[in-house]
Amino acid sequence: MKKTFIIGGPLLLIAAAAGLYFFLAAGSNADVQYRFDKVSRGDIQMVVTATGTLSAVTTVQVGTQVSGIIAKITVDFNDRVRRNQVIALIDPTMLQQSVRDAEASRQRAQAQFNEAKRALDRVTILLNKNLASQADYDAALTQFESNKAARTQTEAQYERANINLQYATIRAPIDGVVISRQVDVGQTVAASFSSPTLFTIANDLTKMQVLANVDEADIGKVHIGQDVSFTVDAYAEQTFRGSVRQVRLAPVTVQNVVNYVVVIDVPNEELKLMPGMTATVTVMVQKRENTLKVPTVALRFQPPADQIEARKDSARGGGQDSARSERRRQYSQGGGEGRGSGQGMGQGMAGGMGGGMDQAAMQRRMAARGVGRLWVLNANKKLEPVMVRLGLSDGTFTEITSSKITEGQEVVTGVVMQKAAASTSTPFQQQGGGRQRF
Repeated sequence: MKKTFIIGGPLLLIAAAAGLYFFLAAGSNADVQYRFDKVSRGDIQMVVTATGTLSAVTTVQVGTQVSGIIAKITVDFNDRVRRNQVIALIDPTMLQQSVRDAEASRQRAQAQFNEAKRALDRVTILLNKNLASQADYDAALTQFESNKAARTQTEAQYERANINLQYATIRAPIDGVVISRQVDVGQTVAASFSSPTLFTIANDLTKMQVLANVDEADIGKVHIGQDVSFTVDAYAEQTFRGSVRQVRLAPVTVQNVVNYVVVIDVPNEELKLMPGMTATVTVMVQKRENTLKVPTVALRFQPPADQIEARKDSARGGGQDSARSERRRQYSQGGGEGRGSGQGMGQGMAGGMGGGMDQAAMQRRMAARGVGRLWVLNANKKLEPVMVRLGLSDGTFTEITSSKITEGQEVVTGVVMQKAAASTSTPFQQQGGGRQRF
């Protein structure tokens, strides 16, 4: 009796451990929960986003071509001005003296010209009577021509002095609104090397533009005439509209990032938009209305290999059928273009996928061909791939143009939970080695 108990005890322990092992091994492949989403209909928009700065369509910086002290200013910020209206006056005292000096030079040159002319006339008479030599005539003619050129030069100087005197009166070059004034009465302006800016005048604030910086990766999608919407921080709840008027060819490089300036025409009848505001721009590239669409994340999903429904011909023996079924199985697992590492959107999606092209590269090649793959559950609670033809995508949703997928059908977007795979070692093995004890 004691011998029977000694032998039966270990056998019962071995049987219980083996049953527990096979139970855990069987349950490890069954408890997989997926995340689903439905195929729906709706609008999809492909857009390009950028930031830009608002400005008037025509903005003129008014400067001065002469130096001096600001004697008078007749306009201020936000004042409306008309073309040729006097907006400032530079002290003309020094310029008036320059005019008088130029006038004196002009009169002196005129007197010298008259004297040279009389001398030439006398030598000409004497030459005709053979009382003067040809050399005397040539010298008199040269002096006359030289004095004539000097007279012309002094006349030009006199005219330039008068023009500078007129420049002392600053006039508005266009109709518009004064948006900037950078000088005050009594301030000295010097125009020796460059013209200092006195005022900035915007032509018409009811018509404005946005100068948006678009990244070089997106500039190929932007074309003249496309609709644009944008917001500004001052009116965060309101969306403004415009259209692309120009795509400038000159690149703008900021911190090694190449951008291109896109000019967007914007109506501003209510005068809410002001020059210098920062606009967050959205350029409408393409739009699909009431189209079949799926979440983009569903196209990136890669399921665990053991959850994919096997093909009926996978059990067939023989060389050609076995090879064909193996290729189909690899394709359904994402290996049609060369299987990758198998890293997917959810947990438990790594492992068992083999080498070759990684999953991201395979998906990019498929997307470049306009093809995608969705996963659905069949009646056996196994995953089956469904190949679809892709259309427009906004990053969140992707248009489906051709497939067996119908509106309302559920597709897998990820794995919610999967139990860890059972260990391949038996319950009687210890990781550290050594003798088993009962």
